[in-house]
Amino acid sequence: MTSLTTFYLSRLLGCNIYDVRDNILGRIHDVYVRIYTSLNDNQESRPQVTGFLIRVNGKNKDVVLENLQIVKFGIHYKVQCQTMTSVSHDQLSDSVLLKETILDQQIVDINGRKLVRVNDIRMIAVPAGIFVVAVDVGIEGLLRRLGVDGFFKKILRPFKGRIPSEFILWDDVQTIDPTTFNIQLSQSRSKLNTIHPSDLADIIEDMSKNYQASVFYSLDEEHAADVLEELRVKEQVHIIESLPLGKAADVLEKMPANEAADLMDHLEEDKTEQLLLEMEPEASEDVRDLLEYPDGTIGSLMTSDILAFSPDQTIADVLKYVKEERPEMESLYSLFVVDGYNVLKGILTMRDLLVNDSQMRLDKVMNTSLNSVNDYDRIDSIAEIVSKYNLLAVPVTNDNNELEGMVVVDDIVDELIDKKRTL
Repeated sequence: MTSLTTFYLSRLLGCNIYDVRDNILGRIHDVYVRIYTSLNDNQESRPQVTGFLIRVNGKNKDVVLENLQIVKFGIHYKVQCQTMTSVSHDQLSDSVLLKETILDQQIVDINGRKLVRVNDIRMIAVPAGIFVVAVDVGIEGLLRRLGVDGFFKKILRPFKGRIPSEFILWDDVQTIDPTTFNIQLSQSRSKLNTIHPSDLADIIEDMSKNYQASVFYSLDEEHAADVLEELRVKEQVHIIESLPLGKAADVLEKMPANEAADLMDHLEEDKTEQLLLEMEPEASEDVRDLLEYPDGTIGSLMTSDILAFSPDQTIADVLKYVKEERPEMESLYSLFVVDGYNVLKGILTMRDLLVNDSQMRLDKVMNTSLNSVNDYDRIDSIAEIVSKYNLLAVPVTNDNNELEGMVVVDDIVDELIDKKRTL
């Protein structure tokens, strides 16, 4: 007989609870844990056991066990407590059931940047209480659940083999089960916000549709916008249609106007109009302008998120603006010089700004050989220009040579690839 400080949930479930006189008080059906220390802050701690769901005479009962002791006989656990107190379900309303909400559910492995399934849960008993410390997502956890891990270990022992085990510390776990959503909805899921948008997009695409929107809702708007750009169109549409109107509009505002317009092209007209009305006027106007362009035109592909300056401004003015505003990287591919009528006069690169004196006027250093395209030209026409001049971005003008936006090479490549796939 061994007194345990660390143990597994799978071995705890189904165990009888004994009092100090060895009378059976009930059988453990599930374990309540509190995931957040407070619903008023974002400070997450390891889940702490707050109570137990037990079976007594065929009925479920919520209880708190005092002076709990777990001892091991072979592979079996014996649970003993000094006192057992019945509590109402409301008294445990800030807690969730481990078996119901975590065990067998999908979670996000933050470090591994992948979606995994929980096969077992490792817990620890310390003077401060009982806590969840890790989840087992390996084969060993699954075999332990089935009660056959010992059998396979004996078979493998003569061959010096071992059953693969894989534990993820709770600090690196993010739950996604919507049944815990009522607790976690008001919290910032800072763990997910640390994952690169491309990686998180891959994770979300692997989730069922029931989970995608709830997880996405929990992201801050900036990160959500970046992730949305990386998702496939069908996931983009599903998430935007599933989100509350205000949240969806906030995320779309953070996206480049061309990306938002591309997404809205796949929505019903009524939904698109609702979102545009909910967005800030400036953001919605940019998107409306882009939506007016026919499919296949350069205007439908361009971004209006550009940096344009007047000829009499200096390099120092530009650098100061870039430092203060911190625009997206794409906006820095090319910088444009326009007159008071927004007519394109020249183009600058970051190299132009860095190799010349900071007090020089832009009209003295700008490139006036303009490889621009018309907003109603076909997308196919731009590929040759990009290839010939090795450009990262191409300015887009209207019939009056007024600057409307630019097309970046990444969007051109993506468009041509998508077009080829549909042929």
